[in-house]
Amino acid sequence: MSSVTVSVAQAASREDEREPEVLNTVFALDDVSVLYSGNPAVEGVSMDIAARHITGLIGPSGCGKSTLLRCFNRMNDLIPGAAVRGKVTYHGQDLYDAKVDPVEVRRRIGMVFQRPNPFPKSIYDNVAYGPRIMGRRKGLDDVVQQSLTRAALWDEVKDKLKQNAYALSGGQQQRLCIARCVAVEPEVILMDEPCSALDPIATARIEDLMAELKQDYTIVIVTHNMQQAARVCDMTAFMTTDTTESGARVGRLVEFDATERIFTNPSDPRTEGYITGRFG
Repeated sequence: MSSVTVSVAQAASREDEREPEVLNTVFALDDVSVLYSGNPAVEGVSMDIAARHITGLIGPSGCGKSTLLRCFNRMNDLIPGAAVRGKVTYHGQDLYDAKVDPVEVRRRIGMVFQRPNPFPKSIYDNVAYGPRIMGRRKGLDDVVQQSLTRAALWDEVKDKLKQNAYALSGGQQQRLCIARCVAVEPEVILMDEPCSALDPIATARIEDLMAELKQDYTIVIVTHNMQQAARVCDMTAFMTTDTTESGARVGRLVEFDATERIFTNPSDPRTEGYITGRFG
């Protein structure tokens, strides 16, 4: 199947033509493929990601959602044998240009992982860690408070900032990881199934938080939860797997559109089949 390109400006404008920011493309992917040791895991993905929107990546296990997500901040560089082909631009800059510093990329494009991964440090030191690494020494108290407030955690932990982060609940730890992410002032937050290890109440808190964060950040989220994608995402990309002539399985983008259209009137029968539970 050929790569699918949908203009995020056209698709999002169907939802709300009054929003001027839908025209501001943060990422543009052009025929992006990811290979591991020469074997393709994802092929031919083309799409645009809009500023201050939540874009969801959905699809069955093994279709390459997390692999694609890692292209946005060059995390695949850390995997031996991984190679990215095609073009990924960030505000028009080729992210994979030899002159681009991947460390700076990951500062600007933060990531929250599937399971909470706080450092074995105090709550305060978890949030202050990134700014300290970047050389900041003054105003850390303000950074910590502002970051925890943005992560909707300040009121719960303001009296126990010296407590070990491991003492927090799973949902609190995940919000702490979000606070740690925003403390270095990224523009984009990538989330790889951030609620899969959480209970429904903690999941609802994270979803509410995402809705607040998108006022200031561009968010791209991988989720297996169809209801979650429908609730929080402005745009949704559906991916699936194809079998190549050699018998290998490779992830491909089926369609990318406004979330409401994906869930109510998808253009591809495979999308409808997945969303209605007939396969996947």
